[in-house]
Amino acid sequence: MSMLLAHGGAAAAEAGGQIFGLALFGAIALGLLAYAVLFIAALISIVASPHGMGMKVVWIVFAFIAPFIGSVLWFALGRRDAFRTA
Repeated sequence: MSMLLAHGGAAAAEAGGQIFGLALFGAIALGLLAYAVLFIAALISIVASPHGMGMKVVWIVFAFIAPFIGSVLWFALGRRDAFRTA
């Protein structure tokens, strides 16, 4: 009887670990998708901005060198500056 209980407990622990693994995978996949969408949206926004070609190249290079920080800085600073000077 105790052997049966030990086996049942191990199966429950394995199922819990499997659920945790799937949840972790889902969270990582969702984070990567959000990161990719942010990066692509920043590139599209940079190209469509009223900045001159030289400034667009600078922002695009910065976005490729530091994708997350470059994208966030574009939306926080560069985009606002582009429409202020236009």
